[in-house]
Amino acid sequence: MSPLESERELKIIAIPEGLDQDRVDSALARLLGLSRSVIVSLIEEGEVTRNGKALGKSDRLHENDLLEILMPAQAKPATLVSTPIEGLSVVYNDDHIIVIDKPAGIAAHPSPGWSGTTVIGAIIGAGYKVATSGAAERQGVVHRLDVGTTGLMVVAKDEISYSSLKQQFRDRTVEKVYHALVQGRMDPSDGTIDAPIDRHPREDYRFAVVADGKPSITHYTTMELFPAVSLLEIQLETGRTHQIRVHFSALHHPLVGDLTYGADPTIAQRLDITRPWLHARELRFKHPVSGEALDFFADYPLDLTRSLETLNRNERRR
Repeated sequence: MSPLESERELKIIAIPEGLDQDRVDSALARLLGLSRSVIVSLIEEGEVTRNGKALGKSDRLHENDLLEILMPAQAKPATLVSTPIEGLSVVYNDDHIIVIDKPAGIAAHPSPGWSGTTVIGAIIGAGYKVATSGAAERQGVVHRLDVGTTGLMVVAKDEISYSSLKQQFRDRTVEKVYHALVQGRMDPSDGTIDAPIDRHPREDYRFAVVADGKPSITHYTTMELFPAVSLLEIQLETGRTHQIRVHFSALHHPLVGDLTYGADPTIAQRLDITRPWLHARELRFKHPVSGEALDFFADYPLDLTRSLETLNRNERRR
């Protein structure tokens, strides 16, 4: 055995309910806090096994599966550090949960390759505590918003609240309402998109509608029409990564400013938008301890408000 091999650690992990039917590569990246390239290398080297059988990166996992992983000595998960935000916008706070209005450019939690501010780091930096459940760098996180998405996000501050909120999200009893500005006009103007989502088959940094993906359901209503774009209200029945962005891109109505999913850069430039036009507007759930129905609302941030003002000015000139 070489010195390098002797330093490697055999790690045995159980697959939680929330990762049932996930691909091996994506599930382990989330569980271990490692980059997907590191995970794929381990899989390709036969270092990830289930019942003694090596797994492929696209194999599906099941709740309570036990995986054996021979971890490289240098593979270390992201660590949780304080990353304060000046004027952190706290919408609600008590002994059990904290609800914030997340600004753009902030990740939900640390991850390999991300060195910027995080929601969890900002909460800790402001002196609040978070639950210790989950991976160390994702403590208290029960749902996520993309780095470029603004709006409401709840974080658990104790173990009971973490478990309760995770179950509410699993049971789909949490109501999440988003507003998005998409290119073109939806036909029909109100509807439901029911299309499975998983990793893009060729571009690992994106997601896509694929035949064997996870069930993904998005409901939308057209709120206002402008030349070339439409303002939508969106409710998620499921909560897949990039779900809103993927679904509307698949229908050839990408979010304004979402260049990753095919948006027209000239429209974003005209409206001075440098990120996907997407805002988590409303969030409703039961308090994890008292059971009280909670209902939160977040105004648009400046860049989104400014873009709508531009559209309204142009509309009046017509």
